[in-house]
Amino acid sequence: MATATKTKKQIRLQPLGERLVIQREQSEERTAGGIVLPDSAKEKPARGTVISTGTGKLLDDGTRSKTQLKAGDRVLFTSYAGEHVEIDDVEYLLMREDDILAVIE
Repeated sequence: MATATKTKKQIRLQPLGERLVIQREQSEERTAGGIVLPDSAKEKPARGTVISTGTGKLLDDGTRSKTQLKAGDRVLFTSYAGEHVEIDDVEYLLMREDDILAVIE
């Protein structure tokens, strides 16, 4: 689960259903030629780490399918996927499992 300290309390972010909490990887600070990039020129990477998972997608028969991912998996996802959530200056993405393209091994 995503946890962050906030005034002596732990904030826990537990996604529901088929949703996942992802922490995006940091973008590169320099180009291959050594040029330092300002924040406005950095491209946000479409990869990150799964922090927590929901219980799975609700099927038509009322059962839940098990999610294919687990906390700690490094994944690739679509560029505009997910809702941005910021907790104590840490940015997380809340997205559906369908937005994940691949697991990085």
